[in-house]
Amino acid sequence: MPNFLIKPDILIKNAQTVLTMDDRRRVLTEVDIRVRAGVIAEIGADLQGGEEVLQATGRVVTPGLVNTHHHLFQNLTRAVPGGQDALLFGWLRVLYPIWARLGPEHMRVSTQLGLAELALSGCSLSSDHLYLFPNGARLDDTIEAAAEVGLRFQPTRGAMSIGESAGGLPPDSLTERESDILDDMIRVVDAFHDPAEASMCRVGLAPCSPFSVSRELMRDTAVLARDKGVMLHTHLAENDEDIAYGLSQFGCRPGQYAEDLGWTGGDVWHAHCVKLDGQEIDLFARTRTGVAHCPCSNCRLGSGIAPLRQMRDAGVNVGLGVDGSASNDMASLWDEARQAMLLQRVAHGADAMSPYEALEIATRGGADVLGRPECGRIAVGKRADIAIWDVGGLASSGSWDPAALVLAGPRQVHDLLVEGVRVVAEGHLTTVDLPRLIERHGAMARALSTGD
Repeated sequence: MPNFLIKPDILIKNAQTVLTMDDRRRVLTEVDIRVRAGVIAEIGADLQGGEEVLQATGRVVTPGLVNTHHHLFQNLTRAVPGGQDALLFGWLRVLYPIWARLGPEHMRVSTQLGLAELALSGCSLSSDHLYLFPNGARLDDTIEAAAEVGLRFQPTRGAMSIGESAGGLPPDSLTERESDILDDMIRVVDAFHDPAEASMCRVGLAPCSPFSVSRELMRDTAVLARDKGVMLHTHLAENDEDIAYGLSQFGCRPGQYAEDLGWTGGDVWHAHCVKLDGQEIDLFARTRTGVAHCPCSNCRLGSGIAPLRQMRDAGVNVGLGVDGSASNDMASLWDEARQAMLLQRVAHGADAMSPYEALEIATRGGADVLGRPECGRIAVGKRADIAIWDVGGLASSGSWDPAALVLAGPRQVHDLLVEGVRVVAEGHLTTVDLPRLIERHGAMARALSTGD
């Protein structure tokens, strides 16, 4: 387990290019970065000293990437037959019975593997939306597992309370009593939430979706979150089925649903938002409500192309999310950034989004959505969450602009610092035994597939 109480002084030397994502969006060349006590202390040329020197000659440096939406437990059910070609609701009906067999150890192992996968893609901060707790599983299992990997973690205590018998989508066996849900939300916030700027764990509250919880639970959760000073998260406007359900059950569109229940504001972020209309986009911009854009999952499930360009132009805070690995099958922030850029070009033309804007959404954008302005930037005084990319390899060979990473760049990070601690070194995870983890994870998935 990484010791974040011991934060070595590190001097990153001779970076070829630094994409700062600071307030001026500066691109620096041939500079050094001094890290001290988990904070970026100095940026400049020919800096001297430092307990550890990390050479970045010929490399591109960016802020660590930020993942604003995930379901880590789902990586045990990648590419499940019967769900590979289904829309959202049909896909969920295939997976729910499998997920009902998960337990605490499944949550721990899937969390570690998923965060390891993210770390190797350059991600330093990830949220997670855990909304089912079968067989004694608890949010605690994921929090303990994440601490061993060493990424900043923003787990959310999700929930499902409306099962099939009451008109919801999930089986009744995966739902909980709403009073129990609220009690456990209080418990996990009190036990694990750390609001400090250097926090490695902040807990949010996240009823799953309009088709799996009641309006009363949504409203009560919003009140509780504001009393506790934590953030709110849910799925919203994911596809046409989602919109139709809301109109038939609640008589309103997603924007009105969110506004009526207290689910707008700078302490709220919604996943997907593929089907937001212009009025809803304006509502989110006006209220500073955030969005987790998940382009690969939206493509995989045939949900559509989210109005990312319109949201950005209106001033909506947008970050990227890999979504669960049962609806994406992979967890790479680089794939999300590239896909986000390409889809907006398909929809609006080749000049609709630059590779630099896509990277901004993947870093600074995500940090702002998660309420972490101290992350997602390389600037003096910000947290030392830094990704170093080797652009001397096959993927970047021939590129005239090595800093345009989502056009021609490596998909695996060379070095990753989180709170100044080197979680990835020369392409290898330093915090957990990855081959052993993969072996354990694979055995669990095989057992699930055979019904053992």
